[in-house]
Amino acid sequence: MTGPVNADLYSDVKIAIIGGSGLYHLDNLKVLGEINPETPWGHPSDKIIISETPDGHKIAFLARHGRGHFLNPSEVPARANIAALKHIGVEVILAFSAVGSLREEIKPRDFVLPSQIVDRTKGIRPSTYFENGVTAHVGFADPFDKELSDIIFAQGNVCEGVTFHTNKTLVCMEGPAFSTRAESHMYRSWGCDIINMSVLPEAKLAREAEIGYQMVCMSTDYDCWKETEEAVSVEAVIANLGANSDNAKKLLLAVIPAVTKALDAGELKSVAALQGANKYAVITSKEKRNAEQLKKLEYLLPGYFI
Repeated sequence: MTGPVNADLYSDVKIAIIGGSGLYHLDNLKVLGEINPETPWGHPSDKIIISETPDGHKIAFLARHGRGHFLNPSEVPARANIAALKHIGVEVILAFSAVGSLREEIKPRDFVLPSQIVDRTKGIRPSTYFENGVTAHVGFADPFDKELSDIIFAQGNVCEGVTFHTNKTLVCMEGPAFSTRAESHMYRSWGCDIINMSVLPEAKLAREAEIGYQMVCMSTDYDCWKETEEAVSVEAVIANLGANSDNAKKLLLAVIPAVTKALDAGELKSVAALQGANKYAVITSKEKRNAEQLKKLEYLLPGYFI
């Protein structure tokens, strides 16, 4: 951590919120303090805010693009973000993201709980902790947490007038420019339902860190496939971000107690199953493992590989 930090500040924090475009802070929460961890992969996007809900539940909040949105999707230090949250004890991440809709039925301001990802990033984003002489293969067949998705969906009625969609496929593109029309039509032909620029490598790194992860996607536009609509513009996106942000804050006030209760009762079997799941994922022989990389991994998964 940078500077002296009272460990009691984050001692019971099991849930983290990663805020995407338009969601840079949470309302109606008591701010307990901020921390700025220095991980082996650098500092996170911004200071992590430790807050308390009206019901007394502590959470961590991190603005993915930094408060003020100064990091583009390819510049987000995802490894530092996930490592910092893991190091303070986070077991569940609820990640929010603005998305474009690739389907008529997913309208602007609808919320989507995806179940699958198609990767269209270009390999320029560092996307694993297992490198530089320590190789591991971690399962990623189902990138999101169905049990978390079910809890979020069950609380969706607090967002009056908002339609929720589940079991959808999210395609992640590089950005920061939006898609061409040809690309947008191609993604639709592949069976993709929504598009964003930030789920990867975030979701993959959360899996490597053994953290339960579910993204809540907030539709802002129809991308550019729907030619009866104006092509996506920043103005149109921003116009919907405000409404989506307000609904996200309402949703979180209902979801956080529900997730906390499920965690405390041991009802999140998927999250429990992640603990220790990667302990034997490293396939590099012990005599070939890079000692410096092992020290980095000790910060993330202490006691696993040293």
